[in-house]
Amino acid sequence: MTTVTVTKRSTRGAPRAGGDRRMVDRGAWFLVLPALIPILVLSVGPLLYGILLAFTDSQSGRTRSTQWIGTLNFQDLLHDTLFWESFRIGLVWAVGVTVPQFLLALGLALLLNQDLRLRWLARALAIIPWAMPEVVVGVMWRLVYNPDAGVLNETLRDLGLGDGRDWLSGLGTALPAVIVVGIWAGMPTTTVALLAGLQNTPRELHEAAAVDGAGAWRRFRTVTWPALRPVALSMVALNLIWNFNSFALVYVLTSGGPGGRTRLPMLFAYEEAFRYGQFGYAAAMGCVMVAVISLLLAVFLVGRIRGGDEA
Repeated sequence: MTTVTVTKRSTRGAPRAGGDRRMVDRGAWFLVLPALIPILVLSVGPLLYGILLAFTDSQSGRTRSTQWIGTLNFQDLLHDTLFWESFRIGLVWAVGVTVPQFLLALGLALLLNQDLRLRWLARALAIIPWAMPEVVVGVMWRLVYNPDAGVLNETLRDLGLGDGRDWLSGLGTALPAVIVVGIWAGMPTTTVALLAGLQNTPRELHEAAAVDGAGAWRRFRTVTWPALRPVALSMVALNLIWNFNSFALVYVLTSGGPGGRTRLPMLFAYEEAFRYGQFGYAAAMGCVMVAVISLLLAVFLVGRIRGGDEA
């Protein structure tokens, strides 16, 4: 009888599973809300407003109300050769920065992963470009490329390799010069991520491969790269997106010149909106760029999912 009574009381006093689950969900939403509100207000809200603006004829300084024009901005964009030229330049810039950046960062990460003297100092120096704002980086490299007293031209003169040139104003040198700056500025982030991936690789695997007679290249191909591949793919995909969206660095260096040779899509949209006042048309450009970035993200996520399934 006592056993039955205790059982009834424990059953009556126990909380229901559904109530606990709802309470946990409410607590989780309460914790996420402080981070979710700024994202909704500062990211999702402007994105939705920009998409809506792309279907209007919004302009600066207009006295009449903005009109809904449907897909007219996108139709004009299809025949805008200047925009598609900037799009091509943006792809050249993104690939031209991302690929060398990854290869150089991989080599630097492999070097910093070795047992070297003053390794801590080398690692600290390697992340200096990452700690500098893009505007500061742009101003610094403008001084390096200065045609009269820049470090680069002075070095070339001292070596007897010419009288120097105006790197940022030449039609054939402006884009390569800006790409070099992009590589230098973005290397620390990739290096730190790859170095973290290398340090997570078990050292015992390298020792076992060395005992079996594997050389440095074979150890890298069979041991290091398989462990590093997820980090490498993530960094390449993210760097492509970041570099395609670049604005501040190129704007400080060249402002899109000379002759539009470094006018990236973001710079083109900025000029249409804030120099010529075509807000609706610039918003349509932004929608196209969002679509391209979404496609890159989709390809990256599909590749990660397939890679996870194979693993």
